[in-house]
Amino acid sequence: MKILRCESAGDERLGRLHDDGRTTAVEGRLFGPLHDTGEPLRVDRLLAPLDPRDILCIGLNYRQHAIETGAEIPRNPILFVKASGSLQHPGEPIVLPRRLRSDRVDYEGELAVVIGATCHNVGRDQALDYVFGYTCGNDVSARDWQKQGGGGQWCRGKSFASFCPLGPVLVTSDEIPDPNRLRIRTLVSGTVMQDGTTDDMIFDVPTLIEFLSASTVLRPGTVILTGTPSGVGMARTPPVFLQPGDTVTVEIERIGSLTNPVVEEAAEPLAATCG
Repeated sequence: MKILRCESAGDERLGRLHDDGRTTAVEGRLFGPLHDTGEPLRVDRLLAPLDPRDILCIGLNYRQHAIETGAEIPRNPILFVKASGSLQHPGEPIVLPRRLRSDRVDYEGELAVVIGATCHNVGRDQALDYVFGYTCGNDVSARDWQKQGGGGQWCRGKSFASFCPLGPVLVTSDEIPDPNRLRIRTLVSGTVMQDGTTDDMIFDVPTLIEFLSASTVLRPGTVILTGTPSGVGMARTPPVFLQPGDTVTVEIERIGSLTNPVVEEAAEPLAATCG
């Protein structure tokens, strides 16, 4: 099932996106029983498919990306986090920071894994049983704050408002039995910048879940961003960073396309956009 979250007639609703483009209303809640009523659902505003409980991210998880950045192949997954306040909805803007200014904001198209059941010390053979579904993610990164301004920690450059677009739908795991056989592309203003497949991951999805749940509890609603393919802006010659007026689209086979425009942060603090 392709599940979406939206505003409809003033209420937040869940819907099912059908292959023919129709959306029908879904009763229930994520990670619990869901029932497609078959009734048409009007989508007034598309929302990110969930409010993540935690956003766990993996760095340097594609071999070609590690090579393009000159990094050694990691022996264990490299874990960092994004703040939940970085969430952004499909179609809404990636905001280039100006209060803490960055002129080196980069795109990173990624497969996002959504955990659906409490997960603790799970082996890789059972790991996919704990996955509720998959969506597209964009690990937007301010490279200057990530590399020079964060005191050696990546979370500052990764957690600005709007730096975690997710969507457009959450595809339940029964529709994607093998998440490591998916094509993934990122386009900036129509130009293909990243074009890879998830089988280039150094640590596949079951291995990541085994590692992240080891001596650690992953709650339902945890989002795992699984790393990005080669082609990021900072690794290009010359580097390519996001500019006002750009649009960024992350496409993942069997999931869909997540598109966000790029704007500058307003002079005054922005009103909250993610509920």
